[in-house]
Amino acid sequence: MAEGRGLIVAAPQTAQGKTTLMLGLLAALKARGLKVDALKIGPDFIDPGFHLAAGAAASFNLDHWAMRPATRAAIGAAAGADLVLGEGMMGLFDGAPGGGGSTADIAAETGWPVILAIDAARQAQSIAALAQGFARFRPDVRVAGVVLTKVGGDPHRKLLADALAAAGIRVFGMIGYDRELVLPERHLGLVQAREHKLDALIARASAAVAAGIDLDALLAAAAPSRMSAPANQLTTVPPLGHRIAIADDAAFAFAYAHFLAAWRAAGAEIARFSPLADEAPPADCDAVFLPGGYPELHAARLAANRKFRDGMFAAAVRGAAIYGECGGYMALGEELVDARGKKHAMLGLLPVATSFAKPELHIGYRQLALAADTPLGPAGARFRGHEFHFSSVVTEADTDRLFEVSDADGTALGGAGLRRGTVFGSYLHLIDAV
Repeated sequence: MAEGRGLIVAAPQTAQGKTTLMLGLLAALKARGLKVDALKIGPDFIDPGFHLAAGAAASFNLDHWAMRPATRAAIGAAAGADLVLGEGMMGLFDGAPGGGGSTADIAAETGWPVILAIDAARQAQSIAALAQGFARFRPDVRVAGVVLTKVGGDPHRKLLADALAAAGIRVFGMIGYDRELVLPERHLGLVQAREHKLDALIARASAAVAAGIDLDALLAAAAPSRMSAPANQLTTVPPLGHRIAIADDAAFAFAYAHFLAAWRAAGAEIARFSPLADEAPPADCDAVFLPGGYPELHAARLAANRKFRDGMFAAAVRGAAIYGECGGYMALGEELVDARGKKHAMLGLLPVATSFAKPELHIGYRQLALAADTPLGPAGARFRGHEFHFSSVVTEADTDRLFEVSDADGTALGGAGLRRGTVFGSYLHLIDAV
């Protein structure tokens, strides 16, 4: 990607049709025979799955706040794509408290032009002021033009086009309102791509893009990346072991692709297993990773799956490193209370109980330091990560913490997570070492 040409699909705010546009572009460009790599800017786990479903050759996260420059450069150094499409997060200039971490920061660093997706359903001539303001806000970020979504009939299209032309804003195309182009959502964002059939929706989005957007003009607007490829391979968080079993299903799906790529590059072997299918981690693994996901939606099934439970106990007994993040941390605990208030026994490998009965949002970037030696590194090793969950701790031991944590602007938040022997975890998602 370092030598490849790229574009960033961004928006003034969320719910502008950005992801649907991204899926349509990926599918339409693949139909033209192009190889397109995708990036999700920020700490979103779900969108990369949609990118792959729509035809992206690969999809990685790229995070300006949480990743070191070398990590960002290494992720951007994958070769072979005809084009890189990056999907922004939130609004173009939104990021961490105190500044930094925005889609605009990635645009400035890479030099990739921004295509601004704007929901025009309730817009008239004032759309020109909005687009012009975004285009002029940061001199180091180039907004190449806009794609309008949820556009009405011909009079609406002409009104919008005339206003934007008078303001000097290029319109690459418009997509009409279509109630079928809606992606289902739940409490952590979009329903995962793996949980529903997307073929019809992606085909519809691709057709809308092919009919409504000047793809040749869009491709011509792409620019080479300013990022230089590092001499060394991708390194992020150290691998947990030599043969790492990773839970991978609808309950445990939030594992960053750059993690797995870095672990493989370091010589680790990855083996996947499904707790929901009552699979145990392979008996020869020396580490187990339970990523985040939605255990609160599958608590009864997880509690009943004996092969999974017995396999996890066996791994703990033989001294395998067992690490859980967010949903994985909940599963390692003693009990999980679901949305109806029903209690379900979890693995009991860590002294924590969690509940989804009264959802409460916990979100934000985090700075972390290990409180003790673990396979993640020695005591004091520092990381950056993210927290995003609606469940809460009911009871949690106040000893043997895994991390000391502060938020993005350095405010201390105290200890987080737990460790017991070779088992450890927390609600936090690690993104990169510091």
